[in-house]
Formats: sequence, C-alpha cells, structure tokens
Amino acid sequence: MADTAKISIGGKTIDLPILKGTTGPDVVDIRKYYAESDTFTYDPGFTSTASCESKITYIDGDAGILLHRGYKIGELAEQSTFLDVCYLLLHGELPNAAQYEEFEHTITYHTMLHEQFDRFFQGFRRDAHPMAIMTGAVGALSAFYHDSTDINDPEQRMISAHRLIAKMPTIAARAFKYFTGQPFVHPRNDLSYAENFLRMCFSVPAEDWKPNPVLTRAMDRIFILHADHEQNASTSTVRLAGSSGANPFACIAAGIACLWGPAHGGANEEALNMLKEIGTVDKIPEYIQGVKDRRYRLMGFGHRVYKNYDPRATVMQKTCHEVLKEVGDENDPLLKVALELERIALSDEYFIERKLYPNVDFYSGITLRALGFPAEMFTVLFAVARTVGWISQWKEMIEDPAYKIGRPRQLYTGALERPYVPVDKRP
Repeated sequence: MADTAKISIGGKTIDLPILKGTTGPDVVDIRKYYAESDTFTYDPGFTSTASCESKITYIDGDAGILLHRGYKIGELAEQSTFLDVCYLLLHGELPNAAQYEEFEHTITYHTMLHEQFDRFFQGFRRDAHPMAIMTGAVGALSAFYHDSTDINDPEQRMISAHRLIAKMPTIAARAFKYFTGQPFVHPRNDLSYAENFLRMCFSVPAEDWKPNPVLTRAMDRIFILHADHEQNASTSTVRLAGSSGANPFACIAAGIACLWGPAHGGANEEALNMLKEIGTVDKIPEYIQGVKDRRYRLMGFGHRVYKNYDPRATVMQKTCHEVLKEVGDENDPLLKVALELERIALSDEYFIERKLYPNVDFYSGITLRALGFPAEMFTVLFAVARTVGWISQWKEMIEDPAYKIGRPRQLYTGALERPYVPVDKRP
C-alpha cells in the first residue's frame, strides 16, 4: 500500500498520496487537495512545490551534488564536451561514437542564420544591451524557421532543438559584434562548437585568428557548467510558457528574458562588481565587517538550493586559474581578492553558520573577463549554455502525458465586491 499523508481541515481528514522519486525528498501529491477540501496551498516562490516530474537534472543542495541524467557535473566538465552533454540532456544517454559524430555534424551545419536575419540586428540602437538583442532576436527565429514550430510533431520538436542549440552562439556573437561596432563573422564548419563561438566573437577581417586550445577548453567547460540546473526561475518560465502551446523559439525567448534578472543570470556580473569595489586584499576585512553589519551584500556566495559548496564552483575555480595563466594575467588583483575573500568566508563562523559557500558565479565573472568578454556579455553566455537545458526541459514537458497548461492559484487579499460609483459622486 502506498504511503499517504493525512491533513485534517474543517473536521474532515484528507488522504494525499506520497510520491517517491529515484532519489531526493518524497513528495506529497496535492492535485486532488482543492477538490476535496475547497482550500489551496500557499507557497510564495514555489520553494516547497514540485511543479513537474523530470528525469533530467538532480540537485542535492545540502550535499553539494549536481547530476545530469545521473552523471556528476564535475566528471562531465572534466572529461566530456559541451555537445556530448547536449546529447545527454536531450536524449537521456551519452552518445556512442557514431551518434556523437552525427549529432556534431547536425549542430555544426545548423549554425548559419538566414541571410535576412542579419538585417534584424540593424533595428536595434548601437548601444543596445546584448541581452535586449538576444531576447528580441531569439523570439524572431519563429518568423524565419516556422517549418519547425509544430509542437505536436516529434520530428519538428527535435529540429527546433537542434536549431536553437546551433544558432544561439551565432546570435550571441552577432549581439556582441553589434554592441562593439565590429562586422559580423560567419560560422565555420571545420571548427568545434566553442572554437566557432570564440572566433565569431573575437576575429576581425584585418588579421588572421588562431584558436587557443586552453581558452577553447575553458569556454566549452563554462558551457557545460551552465547547461542545466533543474527547475530554476528561467527554466520554470520556459516550461510555463510552453505549457500554453507556444512555439519553442518563443519559449526560449521567455527564458532569456527571465535570465536577464540580476538575481538569476546577472549574478556573476554582480560578483565581479563586488570584487572591483573591494579592490585590494587589505580592504577585505572592512568589507567583511560591512557584510556582517548588513551594509554590504556578499555576492557570489550562497545559493537558493546549495547549502554546501557549489560543485560547479570547484571546476570554475580551476578553469579560472588556467585561463589567467594562459593570458598572462595570473596576478590579476581581482583574483587575489577573490581567493582571500573565499579563504576568510570559509573559515569565518558568521558565514559557516549561514552556509554562505562560494557558488559558480564567484569565479565565472573573472574568467569571462579574462577571456575578453565585457560584463554586458556575461548573461548572454549563460543563455547560450542554458539553451540546451531549456529545450530539453521543454521537450520533456511536451512529451509528458500529465502535461497541462500552468495555472498557479493565489491568496486574494483585495477588496470585496462593491458597487461602482460615478465620478461626479465620488468623495
């Protein structure tokens, strides 16, 4: 017999099934709760509510564990490639050699954009934020690739997934080039995913561009670390938008808009700004005291889910050192501030008690800056990486037999029904 939870309300006892996943906390199934009790549950921010069933990503925040389809994020970041992880998230298993070759070929040959699409960028002001361009441009994909917007066709769903994964770096690189006033660079089919992206961002017609294996690997690893992260705000946005039957391009554009928020995708930029504000190691004690006095916020530490060391931060720290060494900037004063700030925070009882451990954003800002990206591009890079997670989650939702349009309820505290008063009779 299945376990049940009992809730007594209004003199009536209601039995609610308890669902068990393969791991993680059990879940009380409240789908029939309203019908049987005539009351709703109240959960602002959905911090205690499972909005869906998923097989893609698992997080144990207390233990500092992040798994994609059962594989540890650290092992994937160190041993895999981003396209390998993309295939894993989309299909549920790592590809064999033949499957990988076919998938890589498909993504590579979808990186080009429709020629008329480039005119779209010219509609933005020259100083437009790259994330504003990304939101509009990705939404516009449905106007150019409407042959893959039928969400009820499994083949079209997969084609749209491939197109989004492939074209997102091209759109992001164009947003960057437009922002910097440089000419667009077209993708090349003989380069890897990360290599192609870096070339489209940093090559110029005036000189030859040579790939750097260390920086390419770092970029690929950054993409892997940000590929998916369970039911976060932007992923939930994609799922909610998709629940209405909206096409996948519109859903991903909605996810990008949500990601733009400083509390979500903009956190690494905030962490970098904090390190700049501190400036030098000798000013750290004063800043730490300001944090304790609630005058400052400690950016890049703590996480909504992780109450332990963010497993992505370990890989990002290593990547940060590799990039800085390669570009000759290992003595970056901001890195010194970051390392000392990390050391103090991990040994100070104030931060230990509050479980304020470094998260992935703490090191990613320094790393991306060393790669040559301005702060305005940080969230754009996040969006490029997260696209595969969004589209995998969207695809899983569409294929779920329990799929239905999202419709949260509310606790209404407004005025009761009252008569309308004409304007000349109002006090």
